Amino acid sequence: MSKEKIIEIKSLVKKFPIGGDFFTALNDINLSVCEGEFSGLVGPSGSGKTTLLNIIGGLDSPTLGKVRILDNLINETSHEDRALIRRKHMGFIFQNYNLLPVYSVYENVELPLILNKIDKNKRKDMVINAVESVGLLDKIKSKPNQLSGGQCQRTAIARAIVHNPSIVLADEPTANLDSENSYHIMEIMKKLNNEYKTSFVFSTHDEKIMSYLKRIISLEDGKIIKDKKIN
Repeated sequence: MSKEKIIEIKSLVKKFPIGGDFFTALNDINLSVCEGEFSGLVGPSGSGKTTLLNIIGGLDSPTLGKVRILDNLINETSHEDRALIRRKHMGFIFQNYNLLPVYSVYENVELPLILNKIDKNKRKDMVINAVESVGLLDKIKSKPNQLSGGQCQRTAIARAIVHNPSIVLADEPTANLDSENSYHIMEIMKKLNNEYKTSFVFSTHDEKIMSYLKRIISLEDGKIIKDKKIN
């Protein structure tokens, strides 16, 4: 039984104006990602992987082509509709964590549920489950400045998955972590992928992440040069 395509990109081009000319960051990208995949956009700096991840997340728009996410043609939707798709169906993990410093672990993880207008009593159970899934129940009242880098990233993962999104986009999530913490982070995300069938798409050039991926989509100079599934 074939799995549902949750990301479909056709003939995507992304150009940025530079001076009086244009720089082509992505050129003729065609890509599909199915539910439950654990895949990565891999390539050196400047290859276009972060730009492509941002377009998938609706944080940037293509110059040409079509981007369909969960059956929404997001390059033809309004900013408000795009934001709604992100809020309800996507989670984001960044290399610099992007936690709110005045909020506790609980409050940082709760934020997507507040934005999605989830009932307060239901929110509590969802936050505790998410924090427990990343092994941080003992730090649930702590603020980011009381946490290690690995604990901050685990908080960011809990925030990304608390609302049970269909897609989690992770931009260099282990870049600021040592090898041991990177291992723990990837083990957590692999477990979440297996248990909840959440689709993960990474942007990375970190070999520690690549060793976990089930699909490697290699980019170079704005083009996909290889797309390989790993057994």
